[in-house]
Amino acid sequence: MKKLVIVGNGGFAKEVEWLVERINMISPTWDFIGFIDKDSNNPRVVGDDEFITNYNQELNVAIAIGSSSIREKIYSAYKENANICFPNLIDPSVLLSDKISFGEGNIVCAGSILTVDIVIGNCNIINLDCTIGHDAIIRDFVTINPSVNVSGNTTIESGVNIGTGTQIIQGLTIGNNSIVGAGAVVSRELPSNCTAVGIPAKVIKYH
Repeated sequence: MKKLVIVGNGGFAKEVEWLVERINMISPTWDFIGFIDKDSNNPRVVGDDEFITNYNQELNVAIAIGSSSIREKIYSAYKENANICFPNLIDPSVLLSDKISFGEGNIVCAGSILTVDIVIGNCNIINLDCTIGHDAIIRDFVTINPSVNVSGNTTIESGVNIGTGTQIIQGLTIGNNSIVGAGAVVSRELPSNCTAVGIPAKVIKYH
């Protein structure tokens, strides 16, 4: 079994631990050794960032941090250590075709459906009960919260955070680092560095 740590110590990190347990029930794969966090009082925390950057053997790392920008910074720092690997963790219940291109470090949670000819980059989170349609492109460090429907031919650029229950109509692009509020219906393209909410989703601010 391969040694694995989970970066983070919050609710999503615990959900990823459960995902790992579910994988191991089907096929023993991961030797989970603990969480990475600054909270040294938690006995399940095995160390902080230096534990990763100084690790001198092969180690698999799952970054269970919801913030896209923080996840990107962590990933970039850990990549400096050639011993660190970023596996794709996919819950056994996920339905997906073999016509999907994955980068590394992605987490796909229970109940999601990914269809065909999809391109998924690095370190994305696809949370519980999401659907990703045909020919969609999900770049890097995208956070897709539970029960989001991404229609076909959609492009989600890097660093985007999509709120729970959002629906994205086919053929649209959401620009880099934008935020889509929970329950929105995206029916037109959204620019980079904006926050959009509502039905239909409208930009309310830029950042």
